[in-house]
Amino acid sequence: MSSSVIRGEVMAPSSKSATHRALILAALADGESTINRPLESDDTTATLRALEQIGVTRRKMGSTWVIRGGELEEPRGPVHCGESGTTMRLLTAVSALVEGDITLIGGPSLSRRPMQPLLSALRQLGVESESSGGLPPVTVHGLGGLKGGTTEIRGDISSQFVSALLLVAPLTGTPLTIQVTTPLESKPYVSMTMDAMKQFGVEATVSGDMRTLTAPNTPYRAATVMVEGDWSSAAYPLAMGALRGEAMVNNLNLTSSQADVEFIKVLEEMGVDMQVRGSSVITQRSSLRATEHDLSDCPDLFPVVSTLCTQAEGTSTLRGLSRLRLKESDRVKSMRDGLRAMGADFTEQGDAVKIRGSRLRGTQVDPQGDHRAAMSLAVAALAAEGPTVINNAECVSKSYPFFWGHMEHLGADIRRIKR
Repeated sequence: MSSSVIRGEVMAPSSKSATHRALILAALADGESTINRPLESDDTTATLRALEQIGVTRRKMGSTWVIRGGELEEPRGPVHCGESGTTMRLLTAVSALVEGDITLIGGPSLSRRPMQPLLSALRQLGVESESSGGLPPVTVHGLGGLKGGTTEIRGDISSQFVSALLLVAPLTGTPLTIQVTTPLESKPYVSMTMDAMKQFGVEATVSGDMRTLTAPNTPYRAATVMVEGDWSSAAYPLAMGALRGEAMVNNLNLTSSQADVEFIKVLEEMGVDMQVRGSSVITQRSSLRATEHDLSDCPDLFPVVSTLCTQAEGTSTLRGLSRLRLKESDRVKSMRDGLRAMGADFTEQGDAVKIRGSRLRGTQVDPQGDHRAAMSLAVAALAAEGPTVINNAECVSKSYPFFWGHMEHLGADIRRIKR
């Protein structure tokens, strides 16, 4: 792909995080739930297929899924979570509600992502499990329910562990209290879980510092939900407009509890010419200024924000990046290697990076199979001199399966290499 002028509008894909949560909650609720406009991607498909293995059924009607839950059963074989960390972690807790053994397996990247904190928290609730040194595959010896009580878990590795416990909390024998033993990072993702639970009739409570969480012993009710647009995915076309022309992204909720709505603040800090019209956001080519931003609550924004920083006047500092080492790739390294190959001035300092505005040049880059790195390097390619080749470009299907189509619709010069 090559430098291009961007102009046009696209619809933000539906939220991946919200789709995962809606599927899990529909599986835990008695009766039929309706999920309107779910995201169909590699990760959400992994959750859907896994749930089908434990007795959940789905009917598809256009852009709507009808999910019948409430009767979970032991699967006939291993449950494959693909490369979806959300699938693996949320279903590990759900597996404790199933009577029998469930083995959750994953692809090569997922098999390197930590699970021990969640397994330890479940053990405090009487659930035994086995793992490969705290990594997948994981076998949960389900009890058909959880006893409740109090469990402790770290909050500085993955908020998904807390969300997993919270999702099953209403279904324990006695009330469950979750004590988070370290400051909770990615807090908005836990808030998003609580919002989703409320749609299914259960209102969880949390302390002001988000270190103590509880939920009433109330069964989930079947619900009808509309999945909102995904701010994580919307960040890429919005960044494209800020660098190379004008882009409008529709289907966005400015009051969303999604972590990556923070991207609006980043754009404002960097001086992007931006307009908000109802559920649409428009960005126009702008002279960017450097920023200092803590991304600990919205780490998925790091790749695209780091790309914008390469085109800003001055030196930007991005902090709160330690957990990015444990994503689909070492995401800091993937972006460092890719952007440096394109000529960026990129320096690591502990859990922070400094990026100085640079002139980028096209080259061949490898996103290490990381969907967010691939999409961010594609944004960088629009501002680079000369063509850029992105290896394994199809990895974007993990979260944004029509990303390349949207780029072409906006005017990006993309040439696919047939293999």
